[in-house]
Amino acid sequence: MRRKPWDLAFTAEPAEVAGLRRVMRAHLGIWGLHGVVDEAQLCVSELVSNVITHVGPGTPAVLAVSMNGGHLRIEVQDPDTRALPTLLDAKADSEGGRGMALVDAVAARWGVELGPDRKVTWCELATGLTSPDGHVEDPGVRRAEALLELCTNGGPPCLPGSGRLGRTVAEESVISLVTDLLHWLRAHGCDAENALDRARICYDAEMGAVGDGTHRERTA
Repeated sequence: MRRKPWDLAFTAEPAEVAGLRRVMRAHLGIWGLHGVVDEAQLCVSELVSNVITHVGPGTPAVLAVSMNGGHLRIEVQDPDTRALPTLLDAKADSEGGRGMALVDAVAARWGVELGPDRKVTWCELATGLTSPDGHVEDPGVRRAEALLELCTNGGPPCLPGSGRLGRTVAEESVISLVTDLLHWLRAHGCDAENALDRARICYDAEMGAVGDGTHRERTA
């Protein structure tokens, strides 16, 4: 899966935070990164709130999201190069200082970059990906790759590459395998269409469970 960087200009106002959180959830759903949605939304909330509090409401800002290796990178850009976020040892009853402490608690790393006319406050979340265009490790994916390897006589399975040709070849390999399995079911007196419908229902149910954080590994 190719995860192209994206950015969104916004005005730093409290009313904008909920919308930015929804945009983040939607994009991470498209990217298949359901497991880091809560952490990403928290980071967006705190980074934007930091601009509102320390730079000022109404500040023009930009939310930028990209992949850095296997990490999700979240940036909030604003034009004030003087008001730098700091990590405070905020106590439970403290009125301020919690924002970057929360980011520090969930992010693998964070920092601030200064340019001539802007400041970029960023953080990165571990996703479980082995590459920016890879997939999150999943038992179903492992089983599928093992089956594809058997179908290639022990050779490496055809995996989607970064280009359109690589993805097309991989898709055709999977479609061919699924077709063979449907033939096998029919040859043994099973209802292939019913099996396909049931597989789709199982897939949709598991993807829904991943989305709400209740995914459980099936036994092999």
